[in-house]
Amino acid sequence: MNTLVAAWDWLTTSANWSGENGVGNRLGEHLFLTVVCLLLSCLTALPVALVLGHLGKGGALAVNISNAGRAVPTFAVLVLLLLTPLGTHGEWPTVVALVLFAVPPLLTNAYVGMRGVDRDTVRAARAMGMTGGQLLWRVELPLALPLILTGVRVAAVQLVATATIAALAGGGGLGRIITAGFNLASTPQVVAGAVLVAVFALLVEAAFEAARRLAPPWTRGAAS
Repeated sequence: MNTLVAAWDWLTTSANWSGENGVGNRLGEHLFLTVVCLLLSCLTALPVALVLGHLGKGGALAVNISNAGRAVPTFAVLVLLLLTPLGTHGEWPTVVALVLFAVPPLLTNAYVGMRGVDRDTVRAARAMGMTGGQLLWRVELPLALPLILTGVRVAAVQLVATATIAALAGGGGLGRIITAGFNLASTPQVVAGAVLVAVFALLVEAAFEAARRLAPPWTRGAAS
């Protein structure tokens, strides 16, 4: 209980929120890293999942391979990347490790969403003379959108929680508050950093849920 009280005192001390090492700056770094990694993950996973889901070929293999990658800890991937030539390029090892971590839920949800589109609807669209591209963009993608957005939400929350590893490679983010607490043997600061990460993840989850509720009904579908 004393540790929790001390952690609360740390969080409510204004000096800990300002400056280069303050919570405000570290939160901005954490948000920036999360957004960049999420965008790169979407650009990597979604086109592959949409095409494979549309064709109905090779998707199961791609999903299984990406999910198998979850068995490898993100920290282990980061360490291996730091030992390669990529390790000399700033935060790129962290970015690559986090992107690889976020790809599986994006790829899986998008592919399952595409394959879950009602086949009768697809056949009807083909009978109307739609081309493959029209079928993908006008029929399959809108119907698969709820599951695709669910994958984006899951990936975003996971990235917020996992981006703390950036501190282990000398990067920024809320993880620096935790590592600084370990270096100073300050348990309250470590706990405070962990609380900040947890609250940030919950806020991101809440933001996605609010966006889903405010979105048009057709974008909710099975995700609700």
